[in-house]
Amino acid sequence: MSTITRTASVNNGLSRARRKKLRTTRLALFLLLPSLIFLALFTFYPIAYSIYMSLFKNNQATYRTGPVYIGLENYIRLFTKDKIFAQSFKNNIIVAIVTVPTSIALAISMALFANKVKKFKGLVRVSFFYPTLLPMVAVANIWLFIYTPMYGLLGFINPNWRFLTNPNTVLWALIVMLIWKQAGYVMVFFISGLQNINPELYEAAHIDGANSRQIFWKITWPMLMPTTLYVMIITMTNAFKLVDHLYIMTKGGPGNSSNMLLFYVYQTAFDRSNTGYASAMTVVIIALLLVLTAVQFFTQDKRTHYA
Repeated sequence: MSTITRTASVNNGLSRARRKKLRTTRLALFLLLPSLIFLALFTFYPIAYSIYMSLFKNNQATYRTGPVYIGLENYIRLFTKDKIFAQSFKNNIIVAIVTVPTSIALAISMALFANKVKKFKGLVRVSFFYPTLLPMVAVANIWLFIYTPMYGLLGFINPNWRFLTNPNTVLWALIVMLIWKQAGYVMVFFISGLQNINPELYEAAHIDGANSRQIFWKITWPMLMPTTLYVMIITMTNAFKLVDHLYIMTKGGPGNSSNMLLFYVYQTAFDRSNTGYASAMTVVIIALLLVLTAVQFFTQDKRTHYA
């Protein structure tokens, strides 16, 4: 009887544990339900619909009979015949390769300075962060004035400088503006990461006679890797979400030398009313971002110190 009693009590204990786990799971799902609904309506459904529409020819400017199923023809045309897409893809890759590491390096420098400064610390942080508060439309107009020949800020220095109308300089002019816009935003994350580093690590390093360079590379940089991983993914995504500043400053010109993928999607969908072809480009951008994000996460996560 004692054995049976012990077995029954163990089973009752397991049943209570299962019921408790089930209640916890239900509560978690209930709390996550609003976010899941939001994601389903505004993320998963648009992605699925874009994939569906990318299989159709749906040029509303020339076809009045509605979408016509063409399979993978939009994708074949995209990668074999569309020179504007190839140029936009190349421009976006250049923007990502330059802006991501430069913004991170500048943001770390700004965060270190803002974290160590003794006087006017709040003013310094606000000054660095201020460009982030400005809408991209306002930023585009500010830099449009800076780059304008003759009457712009740089035009007073040399009236012959025409950064936005020269195919060789227009993309780099936009890159400078983008780095200026997003460095302050990235800085906030690094300031938070610096404040989470245990001060005892720095005290021990000073006692051991380490200099500033050694402290940064042996303590600060490794301990900032979780923040850096997150920031790399965010800045990489931002590099492919550029539309409004192009509409104001260059319209993708001259000769598509400053055009980028998302702006080309906008031109195709709204200026040319070719929603099927624009959907195919949207699917390519989503797939590209997923691949880049996965590569960054799975390659950098192993090198990241979380404690």
